[in-house]
Amino acid sequence: MTKSVVIVMSNVNSQIVPPEFASPTQSSPPVPHNAATRVIVSTFGVLVGIGSINHGLLEAIQGNRPTPGHMVNALGPGYHWTVWTQGGEAAFTLVPNFLLTGILATLMGVLLIVWSLRFIHRPYGPSVFLLLSVTSFLVGGGIAQILLFTLNWAAATRIRASLGFWRWLIPAQVYPLLGRVWRWTLVAATVFFLAALEIAVVGYVPGVSNQIQILHVCWTLLLVALALILFSFFSGFAHDLDARSRLNQSHV
Repeated sequence: MTKSVVIVMSNVNSQIVPPEFASPTQSSPPVPHNAATRVIVSTFGVLVGIGSINHGLLEAIQGNRPTPGHMVNALGPGYHWTVWTQGGEAAFTLVPNFLLTGILATLMGVLLIVWSLRFIHRPYGPSVFLLLSVTSFLVGGGIAQILLFTLNWAAATRIRASLGFWRWLIPAQVYPLLGRVWRWTLVAATVFFLAALEIAVVGYVPGVSNQIQILHVCWTLLLVALALILFSFFSGFAHDLDARSRLNQSHV
């Protein structure tokens, strides 16, 4: 009789315990990944890595010689294959040697690419990405990288999140329409970013020879790429919210 009472009471307790107070040993559904957000973050992370490699290679070809200080130009003066004969591509480095700085910046760029493609969706993925990005900056990966990797790190923290703020901000009625364009804006942003990177290194713009005008074109392309990436995140969030909404409806 006593055994029966214990069993009944146990069953009753298991039914009235709220989910938030349930035993941690009870199985819970896995946290879904926001697929579009992950693709956008991975792509942007690869671009950050390419930027670091770009700076690193330019620094390495300046040879085994000391840097003039913490602030350096990754692109040295006197090269005839670039419009920027006076040099350019500002960077910060704690390493007082161009060759070693370049090797480390290149290595950090490779690690950023690998991490962005394979591991950034993991629970600790955004934190490691931020650590690699800061290290890249400190060893000559480029000053503009600060804005880029900070934005990407912030978006990376949303890969496994519920997107509650964005659910409140974006009307549910526009999820399907807004969520369709993130692939196109991401491709366009990548093209504009790589074009700006080419101009920053080589300085080639068809039909333009004035350095000031070339610089304006470079910055314009970079700003357009940044705007498109931000819109890609916005569209990607809408896509992931729509996917969550359809998933919830299918379980009703």
